[in-house]
Amino acid sequence: MRRHLGAFLLASLLAWSTAALGGASAAVPLAPEVDLPRFMGDWYVIAHIPPGIDRDAHNAVESYVLENGRVSTTYRRRPGSFEAPEKISRPIGHVQEGSGNALWAMRFIRWLPLGLEFRISHLEPDYSVTIIGRSRRDFVWLMSRSPDMSDDDYARYAALIASWGYDTSKLVRIPQHWPEAAP
Repeated sequence: MRRHLGAFLLASLLAWSTAALGGASAAVPLAPEVDLPRFMGDWYVIAHIPPGIDRDAHNAVESYVLENGRVSTTYRRRPGSFEAPEKISRPIGHVQEGSGNALWAMRFIRWLPLGLEFRISHLEPDYSVTIIGRSRRDFVWLMSRSPDMSDDDYARYAALIASWGYDTSKLVRIPQHWPEAAP
C-alpha cells in the first residue's frame, strides 16, 4: 500500500511540476480564458482516454460547483452497464493563478498537497463542448453539455485531440442513455 501511495505521490508531483513549469506541454494547449461560473454545471463525458477504473463507464457525468475559490467536483458513472450501481468520485479542483482559469490541480485525496494536472485545452465559445487534457497525454476527456454528439462532431474533436499528440486509437466513446430528464 505504501509503495503504491509513494508512486502515486511521485507521479502527481512530476505531472503538476511539468505543467506548472510549462515543460513538454506545448502541443497540449490551454483555453485562453475560462469564465469559471459559466463553466460550472453538468458535463456529459462523450469520450475519453480513461484511467483504468473508467474503462467501461456508462452515463458518465462530471459536475462542477465553484465553492470558496475551489471547484467541487462530482463524477458519476455506471461501470459496465446502464443498470450497474452508480459510482461517485468527489475530487476538488484548485485553479492555478495566471492560467486564465484553464489549468487546475485535481485532488482525489483531499489531504494530499498535490493534484493531477487538469488542462481545459479546448472550450467552444458557447460553452457547449470542452476537452480536458494533460501534458503527459495519458488521459483526455471530451465533454458536452448534451449527452448526444453527432458522428461528424465527434470525428472533428477526435482529430483535434490527435493533433495534440494523443493516440486516439485509445479514445473510448462513452455510452450515454438518458430515457428521461438527465441528472
